[in-house]
Formats: sequence, C-alpha cells, structure tokens
Amino acid sequence: MSADAISNANELVEDRLQTIVEALEQNLDADVLAFSGAIMYGADTAIRDFAEWRKRQKPSSAKLAFFLETPGGYIEVAQRIATTLRKHYRRIEFIVPDAAMSAGTVLVMSGDAIHMDYYSTLGPIDPQLPKEGGGSVPALGYLKKFDELMVKAASGGLNTAETTYLCAKFDPAELYQYEHARKMSVFLLEQWLAKYKFRNWRQTRTHRRKVTPSIRRERAREIAEKLNDTEKWHSHGHGISIDVLRRDLKLQIEDFGKSKSRDLIRSYWAILADYMGKMGHRAMMHAKGKYSQLA
Repeated sequence: MSADAISNANELVEDRLQTIVEALEQNLDADVLAFSGAIMYGADTAIRDFAEWRKRQKPSSAKLAFFLETPGGYIEVAQRIATTLRKHYRRIEFIVPDAAMSAGTVLVMSGDAIHMDYYSTLGPIDPQLPKEGGGSVPALGYLKKFDELMVKAASGGLNTAETTYLCAKFDPAELYQYEHARKMSVFLLEQWLAKYKFRNWRQTRTHRRKVTPSIRRERAREIAEKLNDTEKWHSHGHGISIDVLRRDLKLQIEDFGKSKSRDLIRSYWAILADYMGKMGHRAMMHAKGKYSQLA
C-alpha cells in the first residue's frame, strides 16, 4: 500500500474517532480523554498537555470522562495524574473498557465515579518500581518473598541456597523503597475514596446510620487493605471484575454495559485500540481532534 493510501486510511479512522468522541461528549455531558499505556514517567506530562489543550477548547467544562487502559506502573505518576486532572475538572469519572491494573486501580479510585462492564477488570494494588538494569518489579511480590524468608530464618529453617539468595537479592534501601510505595498506595486510595467517591455517601444502606467523615475513612481503608492483600488476589495480574468489586469490597461501580452509552463506549474503544495496534503504538492518548503516540 502506498504512503498516500495509508495516510488516507489513517485520516478515515481518525475522522471516525472524531465523530464518535463528539457523540460521547454530548451523551456523557463531559469532556473525553483517553489514555492507554503504562503509568510511567512521561505519561503524566502527556496527560497534562492533553488536559490543558482540551480545556482551551472548552474552558467552561467542569466534568471529565477519562478512558483508562493500563497494566499499571509507578504510584508517584498515578498521584501526579490525579492531581493534574483535578486542577482542570471539578468532577472526574473513569471509564475502564478493558483493564486498569495496579497503579491504574489506585488512579481510578481518585474519581467521583467508576464505570465498568462485565468484561472490565481492575487489579490488586501492587505498585511497580524501577529495578537496576531496566524494567520494573512489583513491590508487594518483593516484600512478600522477603517476609517468607525472614519467617523461615527466625525458625532456623533457611537452607544454604535460601540464605545466599537472601543476602544477594534483598537490599535494605530497596526494601524501604518498596514498603514506602505500598504505604503510599494505601494512603492515596484511602484519601481519594473518602474525598471523592464517598463524597455524597450520606447514609449507611443496612442500618440507615448517618455517614460521618470517620466512617468514610474507615470504609476507604478497608477497601485499600483488601486490594493490598496478596493472599486474597494471589498475583499482580489477577483481574477483579465488577461483580467481585461490588460483592466483596461493597464498592459502587457503574455498569456502562447497561447504560445508554454502551454502544458508543464500546465502538470508541474498539476503533481506538485497533488503530493503536495497527500503528504499532504501545501507548497513546486521544481527545476530540487530537491523537498522539506516546511510545
């Protein structure tokens, strides 16, 4: 296929995305931003630039619908993204058409509402941290393995290979960094849920008690600790469905699969994901009138 033909095909796809995102913004009564990729350094800058650009187009807009697909990433970047979005919008609703794992789960908890359907998943809170030589490591997996070895050491049960591994692989400075990331993720989720997601929670459902700030914080902490429980979820990549979030965590999740926006949401994400794949982009952002490759 010639370069001109490819260019024309890309323009047709982007025109189709433009039509759908315009319909979505009208349907949701909100600006729409979409992000797909790892929550790594650079993603926060791209999201800032897109948010500022979209607000220049429509300064009066107070509500944002943020489409998110991510395998996770760094908790500090998730925090910066949440702070940036709150700078520009009074109400933020996250839409998860596929999966928002780990740091992505923490990020969606900063929203006033979370929209999923039966296919969507969130994940356990297991922040990623950079490791020497490149790549990243799940903090909770690292800490869990260290704790297991320390329990065996206390009982005198370490064998020679395990002792060698413990001495060679676990660095006190890294352990401190990973523990800090774990505590930070719990702190942020607890703070954000109480401040935004539970803001309009006035009465308990079962006993009809008045909901106080302390009750909001207690519920937020309970959810944060459950999502941080590696024994419950078993792995970093374990997907948590809307039904499990509602049943086990008692978390209110909006089901876009039963909403009037369902077909628009699915069409938008299907075209966007397909376009991203055909272009060979590992990360991207999209808004009305703008598509950008991030990696």
